[in-house]
Amino acid sequence: MTEISRIGLDLAKSVFEVHAVNAQEQVVLRRSLRRSQLLRWFARLPPCLIGLEACGTAYHWARELSALGHTVRLMPPSYCKPYVRRNKNDAADAAAICEAVGRPSMRFVPIKTLQQQSDAVTHKARELLMKQRTMAMNSLRGLMAEFGVVVPEGAHHISKLLLVLADPEDTSLPEVARAALNAMAEILSALNKQINALDQTIKATVRDNATARRLDTIPGFGPILSSAIAVIVSDPRHFNSGRDFAASLGLVPRQDGTGGKVKLGPISKRGNGYLRRLLVNGATAVLNGKNARNDPWRARMLDSKPKKLAAVALANKMARIAWAVMTRQEDFRPRAMAA
Repeated sequence: MTEISRIGLDLAKSVFEVHAVNAQEQVVLRRSLRRSQLLRWFARLPPCLIGLEACGTAYHWARELSALGHTVRLMPPSYCKPYVRRNKNDAADAAAICEAVGRPSMRFVPIKTLQQQSDAVTHKARELLMKQRTMAMNSLRGLMAEFGVVVPEGAHHISKLLLVLADPEDTSLPEVARAALNAMAEILSALNKQINALDQTIKATVRDNATARRLDTIPGFGPILSSAIAVIVSDPRHFNSGRDFAASLGLVPRQDGTGGKVKLGPISKRGNGYLRRLLVNGATAVLNGKNARNDPWRARMLDSKPKKLAAVALANKMARIAWAVMTRQEDFRPRAMAA
């Protein structure tokens, strides 16, 4: 009666909550564990089912607990929330996780390997550096505009500001301001070098990853998007179809309905926002290209819909194509057009 069959583990930075039940769904254990105690405590248990919420540290603990012989299941936090009873606290969260992981209809998140997680960190670091570079550019543009030095919008015009700063004979800026702005220019230069280095790392990853190379054959895909999908989507067969994969990225209309009447709104924007943004950017590049109207479907969308709406629709289609390429492990084959 006291043998543990299922455990809900609420992850934290230092103190973890454990909620365990037996085969008769009776609670047999509730306790708190320090970080240093966690693996030693689970190593003494016989193999059982452990449920975790998918979060930043969940993949690490899932790999460690799986190495001890346990069966680990990761779940989206939003799917565990309905099982929280009354007040919310760490112990209640662990009980909710324990209840959710035992539901037969629950959807689980695949566990990433150490290599997949490492490659995903490269994309996260690049995204952060890109944000910092944009902040530095906007600050430099705004501060120099205070002295009447104005250039057109666009990142490629920042070089004109840098030329003004590098010109010792230019008198439009006071020396004190020039010294401070040159420090910002050095930060911008360092960020560019770091981003370029990460871009080269990502391109090397695409060359070494067969799935990323196949994704790179899809129109609108480049090294960044191909690598990102290959490392973030660890198991495409987790989705039943390409439509499910596109929906998981929030590229489908949000539904709101009752009484048999369903209203479709804007896209739901659920799931991974980084992949969604890359897909929409890739679709926009295709629609802005010279061959945008070579495909009849794209031509009809551009003629009947606003361009941004057409870009999102094409991004949805690209996501479905990516799922097919990953599951079949084949290069993209364009559809034959009638003469």
